[in-house]
Amino acid sequence: MDFTTILVTLLGQLWYFIPLFICIGVFKTPWFKGAMGEWQVNVLIKLFLNKADYTLIKNVRLPTFENGIENGTTQIDHIIVSEFGVFVVETKNMKGWIFGSANQKMWTQKIFKHSSKFQNPLHQNYKHLKTLESCLNINSHALFSVIIFIGDSTFKTKLPENVRFARGGIEYIKSKTERVLSANTKNDIVNTIESGKLKPSFKTNRQHVSHVKTLIEQKQAPKKERSETQICSRCGEKMVLRKAKKGTNIGNTFFGCSAFPKCRNSVEI
Repeated sequence: MDFTTILVTLLGQLWYFIPLFICIGVFKTPWFKGAMGEWQVNVLIKLFLNKADYTLIKNVRLPTFENGIENGTTQIDHIIVSEFGVFVVETKNMKGWIFGSANQKMWTQKIFKHSSKFQNPLHQNYKHLKTLESCLNINSHALFSVIIFIGDSTFKTKLPENVRFARGGIEYIKSKTERVLSANTKNDIVNTIESGKLKPSFKTNRQHVSHVKTLIEQKQAPKKERSETQICSRCGEKMVLRKAKKGTNIGNTFFGCSAFPKCRNSVEI
């Protein structure tokens, strides 16, 4: 048996493992982790919140405005509307130890000896709240930010009561028992969100992932400080140094998200 025959036989046997390798690669992507986290939260909501009292709206993309001009879109994982308030849920599928506080701009994830920074999800969810407050024209006291962590993670510092793990997020929502909205107002809010929601399409997906102005504090930060940011403010992945290969900025260097093309966040230098 010559070398060519051996090689062909070997490749023929390895062919069966290619789909497995592809699946493993997909499972490790930020997109898959995010999708799995959102799916688990969907299950928790459906199991433990009464549909008669709580209306779930998933994957909402709403237009954002600056000085009255539409300047992009923002995506909200889950909006839960009830007479007890409107709950805006941000999902984090992470593992390891989590360190942070309400006022810290960046939180820390530690897995064994490896530590990495990610954007404070409370700050991330703040823009979602302000967008909804503007769209719905309701008092801020009826809006609640909820951060739900999914995965094998442990909080190692004391976090605000609205940052919970898995079912604890549902318990936080159910702890709000004061009726702050009438039944008619609740229905009006659901209709307003649905009518204002951008229909999922390639265009809206592209608009969302290319929208880099996701944080008010980031826009107000000095240019030098922004250029030194090493963690993506959108998805929490690392930012890497890149050089523009086409367009009007060809040859210029910038920081781009390592999760590209799923996340197209970039920061000028």
